[in-house]
Amino acid sequence: MMVVVSERRSQEEIAVSLAPSWRDFLTLTKPRVMSLLVLTAVCAMVVAAGGSPSVSGLLALTVGGALACGGASAFNHVLDRDIDRLMGERTANRPVAAGRITPREAVAFAVALSVAAFALMWALDNLLAAALAVAGGAFYVVVYTLGLKRRTPMNIVIGGAAGAFPALSGWAAAHGTLAAGAWYLFAIVIIWTPPHFWSLAMLLRSQYADAEIPMLPVVRGERHTVTQILAYSVCLALLTLTPGLTGTFGALYVVSAAILGGVFCGLAFRLWREPGRRRAGILFHYSLLYLALLFAAAALDAVIR
Repeated sequence: MMVVVSERRSQEEIAVSLAPSWRDFLTLTKPRVMSLLVLTAVCAMVVAAGGSPSVSGLLALTVGGALACGGASAFNHVLDRDIDRLMGERTANRPVAAGRITPREAVAFAVALSVAAFALMWALDNLLAAALAVAGGAFYVVVYTLGLKRRTPMNIVIGGAAGAFPALSGWAAAHGTLAAGAWYLFAIVIIWTPPHFWSLAMLLRSQYADAEIPMLPVVRGERHTVTQILAYSVCLALLTLTPGLTGTFGALYVVSAAILGGVFCGLAFRLWREPGRRRAGILFHYSLLYLALLFAAAALDAVIR
């Protein structure tokens, strides 16, 4: 009798340990990634609206954009659950990889978020903004995760476009159209993505190698990677100045872009000169701050112009 009771308790403890919590569902949405993408969308809307977006439209973009990003991330958890188990404790403990949420549950959650995002943004923003928000998620899931990630070291160069869609969606949310400024912001995120992600890949090189993911540091080595990071960083700095020099954005943006880009290139040069995990980590974390500040500068510039 004691053995049976003990076995039942053990089974109950296992069931409880595997039961999903609200935190697990939140984890599926990758909140930190989501927050940066939503910020780019919000700032793009502010710029497109000349500094005065509608409150309802901005709220719909914020919530709808978060739902769209969260839905795409949940799909990613399902598709990458096998490699998540191979890349160390951090990813192995993700809800789907660890078995706390089943793939079917995660897919249902992802679909619900994506549908809600589209409906909300179509109702309170416009059809183009809603379509672009969902298209960005589809690009991330289908083109990057399914098509590129496991096949080519250039995966992030092409797949990085997924992270640029929120800028287009945010711009469209203001008027239902796209203009030159939207495409500048779109291009900036695309060129920003490789040095951002390759610096992270340098930190996780062994994990990517264990999972047989052909990230650039794994297949081409550290020296080639840091050279590419420096090249993309210089291109990024030059690109960010273009919308200011063409008059699309104002002086505050130009000054901010010059300072932020100069720091970015400086850190990339230091990494190129002395490759290593510490400097790769510094560049990676700065790249997150860089994109947030650059888009914030564009939005603030629109407010004060």
